[in-house]
Amino acid sequence: MTLIPVALADRSYDILVEEGALDRAGQHLARFARTGRLVVVTDQNVAVAHLPRLESSLASAGVRVEAIVLPAGESTKSWEHLAALTDRLLALEVERADHIIALGGGVIGDLVGFAASILKRGCSFVQVPTTLLAQVDSSVGGKTAINTPAGKNLVGAFYQPAFVLIDPTSLDTLPPRDVRAGYAEVVKYGLIDDFAFFEYCEAHGAELLAGDSAARAHAIVTSVRAKAAIVGDDERETSGRRALLNLGHTFGHALEAEMGFSDRLLHGEGVAAGMALAFRYSTRIGLCSAQDSERVAAHLRDAGLPHGLASAGIDASGAALVTHMLHDKKMAAGKLPFLLARGIGQTFLAKDVDLGDVAAFLDEERTAGR
Repeated sequence: MTLIPVALADRSYDILVEEGALDRAGQHLARFARTGRLVVVTDQNVAVAHLPRLESSLASAGVRVEAIVLPAGESTKSWEHLAALTDRLLALEVERADHIIALGGGVIGDLVGFAASILKRGCSFVQVPTTLLAQVDSSVGGKTAINTPAGKNLVGAFYQPAFVLIDPTSLDTLPPRDVRAGYAEVVKYGLIDDFAFFEYCEAHGAELLAGDSAARAHAIVTSVRAKAAIVGDDERETSGRRALLNLGHTFGHALEAEMGFSDRLLHGEGVAAGMALAFRYSTRIGLCSAQDSERVAAHLRDAGLPHGLASAGIDASGAALVTHMLHDKKMAAGKLPFLLARGIGQTFLAKDVDLGDVAAFLDEERTAGR
C-alpha cells in the first residue's frame, strides 16, 4: 500500500495505490457514503469486469450502490452523454455533499469529473481508475472534459477529486493493446525530466507489459508521484510546469483528430507517436541528438507502440495535421506552444515554433514512411 498526497491547500487529496484495493473498497470508500448510498458511474466493459467486486465490498460495509452504466469508448466523452449522465444523476437526487464514484478508464473519469463540476454547481467525486493510462495520468490532477467536433477536451474544467483509489490488479482484465497505450504515459514521465526512470522503462518495460506485479506497481507509483508533484506546483498550468505533462499531446491530438477520435488510434497510441515526433522534430531543429530521438522511437517500437505517422496509420499531409492543431486548447494569440526536448529527460516548453515548419517536417516524415 502506498499513499501519495496531492498538496492543493483546501483541495488536497490522497491517492492510494494498493494491490486488491477493489476487494477492500468498502473500507476505503464507505466514508464517502453520506446517506449510506454511493452512485457509481462506469462503462459496459468495466461493469462486467469490476463492478461486482466493488459492489460486493461496499455491500459488506453497509453501502448501497446505484450503478449508471454507459457505452464504452471515446465517443462517450460527448455533449450527448454528458447531458444524459447529468439527467440521470439528478433523477437519482444526487446532492452537492454526495460523492459520485468514477469507475473506469480516462473516458469515464473525464466525463464524470466534468459532470460533477457542473452538477448543482459542484458535487464531489472519487476516481477509481481501472486502466493503466487512467491510473498513471488522467485520474490525477483534476483535468475533466468532453470532446467536441472542433477537437479533443475543448470543453471542461479543472476540478479535483476527493480521493483516488488505484488497484493495479484491475489491469489483469485489460486487453494488451490498452495496456500498451497506457504504457506510453508511463514512458512520458521518464522523457520529461527523469532519465533514470526512462532507463528503468527500457530495462523493465517488457515485464510490466507482461503483467509483472512488481514492475507494474513501481511504474504506477513513480508516475503518480511525479504527476502529483507537478500538479501541486502548477494546478492550472499557469507557470508552465504542468504543461510538461503534455509531451507528445500536441502532435498526438492532431493524429487522433485525423482518425476521428476513434478506436482506430487510442489516446495513448497517439501520445506515443506524438512523443517520437516531438523528439524527431527537436532533432530536426538542432535541439536534440539523433541518438536520443532514435532511442525514444526504438523503445516505443519495442513496446508495440506507434512511433511515427506510418505506424499510427496516418497518411495525411502536414498541412492537414497542422489544421487540427489550430483547434488545440493551448493556442494563445495565434501561437501554439510545443513540448520539445534537448535530450531524454530534458523536455521544455517552446512558444516560438513555426507551424509552417512543423507542416514541412510532417510532410518529410510522411515521405520517409516513418
